Amino acid sequence: MTGTNGRAVVVKRVDDGLPDTDEIRELAHAAGYAVVGEVTQARPEDPALCLGEGKVEELGATVAETDATTVVFDNRLGPYQTYNLGNRMPDGVEVVDRFRLILDIFGQRAQTRKAQLQVELAELRYELPRAEAKASLAKRDERPGFMGLGEYDESRERDIKAQISRISDELERIEETEERRREQRRESGFDLVALAGYTNAGKSTLLRRLAADLDVDENEGLHPDLEATAESEDRLFTTLGTTTRRAEFDRRNVLVTDTVGFISDLPHWLVESFKSTLSEVYRADLVLLVVDVSDPVDEIREKLVTCHDTLYERNEAPIVTVLNKTDAVDDAELAEKREALSALAPDPVAVSALEGDGIDDLRQRIDDELPAWRRERLVLPMSDDTMGLVSWIHDHAHVESVDYGDEVTVSFEARPAIIEQARSRAGELATVEH
Repeated sequence: MTGTNGRAVVVKRVDDGLPDTDEIRELAHAAGYAVVGEVTQARPEDPALCLGEGKVEELGATVAETDATTVVFDNRLGPYQTYNLGNRMPDGVEVVDRFRLILDIFGQRAQTRKAQLQVELAELRYELPRAEAKASLAKRDERPGFMGLGEYDESRERDIKAQISRISDELERIEETEERRREQRRESGFDLVALAGYTNAGKSTLLRRLAADLDVDENEGLHPDLEATAESEDRLFTTLGTTTRRAEFDRRNVLVTDTVGFISDLPHWLVESFKSTLSEVYRADLVLLVVDVSDPVDEIREKLVTCHDTLYERNEAPIVTVLNKTDAVDDAELAEKREALSALAPDPVAVSALEGDGIDDLRQRIDDELPAWRRERLVLPMSDDTMGLVSWIHDHAHVESVDYGDEVTVSFEARPAIIEQARSRAGELATVEH
């Protein structure tokens, strides 16, 4: 079946070893392409073509034979390589590299204003070095359009930089608004848990397993980017924005947010463009780092290292590693991988989000790792306002007992911020009473 974006031949070059095209095939599928062929090569990079001359001829023949519309490289291509390769392909065939493909996927998934701005920012950062290359060559060679890079426009580079600045400012304003919302959630007694990890690790399935069917009400001002459901499709980048749901806990009020998945070999400029989305992870009270335990152990180790590098750079919350998809491995393999990963994940929780195995253990671990609650006992005057405060405490804390007499005594557990608010309101009641 032809993909919505057409037919693609995927290409991957490695310096040595065996090229693995599984991920680039998944990326092409996520972008809407039908993959109709592949070409791989193990050799040092050719500065002009990425591949060797003979392999480029093979690629052109494969494209012609399969009637492909696009060539998708798993490598990062420079502007000259892209141009030179395009000239060697049949007419009308587009050549895109890994990062251009990722940006296309992000663009298709972007539904909210924030997501759209982040995609636009990433695209501009992708284009900027190409515009700078055009400017540099045109000035040096005084030949507009040198190497087929397009007509030189000295204002383009300035325009890109101005747009980057404008979008960055708008994203900063959005982030400030979202930070205020996060603080409002905490003041309302919510603990914030974020799901992080690579695409297809099962984060969305885990969210559905942990959380109630009802999304957080957008009208409550708790989250600006809510979706009706957290999809659990087996494809990359299903979750580009964030989905927040109330989790089912006996005592705590917990909000769990599913965030965009990591993907290997992302350049710094692309991660930086999406730091606004990652702020949901950086500002959480607890991060669940979800990994697919059915992956080869070396791949899991590499993914954990990458996630740690990204998360520990800015994150202050505890991080719990969740070994997901235990339904796909036997007990011996699970034990072996636990041991092999112990340095990176010293005390992981093993679950099957699909089957529900280990979810109770994970809930207990979440409860243990979230900020400790404190006990409080308030003695309040009997009044209508006191009944309102008691109702508020029921909504924002775990009430152990309420005794009614000449005075009202309420004993409860809550986050420190909620206890401070309750004390303040109790003080106001006492002042009014006197």
